[in-house]
Amino acid sequence: MKIVHIYKDYFPVLGGMENHIRHIAEAFVARGHDVTVLVTNTSNRIVIETMNGVNVIKAARQIHVQSAPISFQFPRWVAKITQNADIVHLHAPYPIGEACNLLFGRGKKTIITWQSDVVRQKTLLRFYAPILRQVIKRADHIILSSEIYGRTSPWVSPYLHKCTAVPLSIDPARFKPLETSEVFKTSDVLGLRQRLGLPADKFLLLSVGRLRYYKGLDDLIRALPKLPLDVMAVLVGIGPMAGEWRALAQLLGVAERIIWPGEASDADVLDYYRACDMYVNPANSRAEAFGISILEALASGLPVISTEVGTATSWINLHGVTGLVTPPSDPAALAAAILTLHHDPALRQAYASAAQRRAFSEFNEDLMFQRIETVYLSVKNQESRIKI
Repeated sequence: MKIVHIYKDYFPVLGGMENHIRHIAEAFVARGHDVTVLVTNTSNRIVIETMNGVNVIKAARQIHVQSAPISFQFPRWVAKITQNADIVHLHAPYPIGEACNLLFGRGKKTIITWQSDVVRQKTLLRFYAPILRQVIKRADHIILSSEIYGRTSPWVSPYLHKCTAVPLSIDPARFKPLETSEVFKTSDVLGLRQRLGLPADKFLLLSVGRLRYYKGLDDLIRALPKLPLDVMAVLVGIGPMAGEWRALAQLLGVAERIIWPGEASDADVLDYYRACDMYVNPANSRAEAFGISILEALASGLPVISTEVGTATSWINLHGVTGLVTPPSDPAALAAAILTLHHDPALRQAYASAAQRRAFSEFNEDLMFQRIETVYLSVKNQESRIKI
């Protein structure tokens, strides 16, 4: 099959969806398909290259508005590369890509991976809503990362008859947590901490991802004053909220208890998971539709604390099984949950063991590829409903 993916960014830009698209694209090249990815470049110049067998086109970027990079050449590229494509795979939300494919796309079939509703950009949505409705209506199929998100989305719920849930997944071979009941005390982890510049004698809370408003890290910062002084936060990533959250930490007097490593490579991210004691995802919005970093933490054998925002986050991290789930935007509840696990190493270990078992059995990458290929083939053959 000739497959075209359309999104805003691709490797080496790091992020949950960027990595997800890369893994799918490379896996389908390995399965013998012709795969092209169209995104925007991070600068005002075009780049055309082949990366691990994937044809990657990065259109020159002229403007960046509300997390939506704009390339004036995007419509032309969409028209060109989708011609005779068996499957055009959109990854939403990216309004520019969706609108360009609706107006200029020439692919035989269109599939949307519905990552998230447009949540915060209300002004944009007022103008874009009529186009988005047509995008959804005309799509041949929609892939959801979880059933719960589709049922609760005002955009997708009317079209559940053409939706299939395919959870995001991980490659188990990448995740090899240390075999010990007290990971943070082992010499291997101490070596990792030294290499990463992390303190050897602290209880480390980890969060990984783009520093965007919906990650809710301000609530974690507000929880720190309620926690023992040996508890520190390691916030890996870059993003638009970095300055505001650093200022908040200064205001609350906890700046010295937060480590900001910035953006980390895939290899270093794995080491951060192994070097820390607990994973915290304090998301405050439905914009956190799945939480791939939660899944990576489970696969690394970390107990997880997440929030209930009505999406897949509290389906991946099961309350009382792999960790704890708290209400969103509630620093006191978040602090209480952290304290519960901080004071109970045996409970942490029980959750950590269950976390890795769940990640490997329910979110295996090979299974995800098989499910996506089933969707592709079924849509290509014009089946109206796919059951996996």
